[in-house]
Amino acid sequence: METKLKFLTLLFLLMALSVCGGACFNRAENRAPSQTAETLRLLDELAEVERAGTWIQGMALAESGIRERTGDYAGAVAAAYKEMAMAYGKGLIQKDELEKGLLNVLTEAKEEAVITATNSILAFVREQWDAAHSGLAALFDELDEPDSIGRWMMLVCALEKNKAVSAEEDRKTSAAYRAIRARYAQFPEYWYRGARAFSGLVAADYAERCINSSSRGVFAGECRSILASAAGLKSEDGPRIKTKTEIESIITQSIAAENPEILDDLLPLISLPDNAYTIYAVGALGALVSSPKYRDYFNERAAAAKGRLAERLSFICRG
Repeated sequence: METKLKFLTLLFLLMALSVCGGACFNRAENRAPSQTAETLRLLDELAEVERAGTWIQGMALAESGIRERTGDYAGAVAAAYKEMAMAYGKGLIQKDELEKGLLNVLTEAKEEAVITATNSILAFVREQWDAAHSGLAALFDELDEPDSIGRWMMLVCALEKNKAVSAEEDRKTSAAYRAIRARYAQFPEYWYRGARAFSGLVAADYAERCINSSSRGVFAGECRSILASAAGLKSEDGPRIKTKTEIESIITQSIAAENPEILDDLLPLISLPDNAYTIYAVGALGALVSSPKYRDYFNERAAAAKGRLAERLSFICRG
């Protein structure tokens, strides 16, 4: 193989270092695998760390370097993309930066596998599902790693295209997507795509997990609207929704700082019509009124509020 992908790792690494301030994963590719068995062991170790629900910045770049040196150039491109996709999902880089990284690879690439993989991933980023799926299908074998980033992208394409030939085929695609969730616990876009594709309680669960994985990330806004609709509210009420994890976190921060005003972030939520998130927040806040400082806070906010918010705050005060 003429093409070497050192430039690929470096292009993505430069972006990753600006995101993580240099405190990244101790790259496993520096431990040169002497044989195929050792290479597979390193890749398996990295995969198991992800499946255990852990993500360390730079880990996918380590995977990219390992795959590069074994000649798996498509896998190396996909792994490097995974690093940047995580940063994008966390809101650490913008979409145009993600695309720029891929376009930079294309300007240097000569190997067919690199060009095909990069063009396919670029189509994926641009939500050109047919082009992305056809390119990815030619590169990634399900038997290699059924939960690899390549397989995940192919499943997203299938879910987003919504072109299943039958209800049974759609069910199989959805089941395959849910089956790989362990590896993507920290990956906001995994949960986001599932929240879009599924319905009912499953969609709500995926939307909550997306928000909890990155509450200020690029996918959180739409997932809040999905939660609002699932709770019987209008989708435009989404910005006021907080997940149960967020509610608990805000209350914990307030108590730790001995600052009731931190709870102001929850006031838009408790002003909504009855729903599971509002009721949970009201119950959790009611436990604070035994403290004079918090009781005074709720009384002051109730006196200044109107309508449903005033009623809810008064109810909390009476607790």
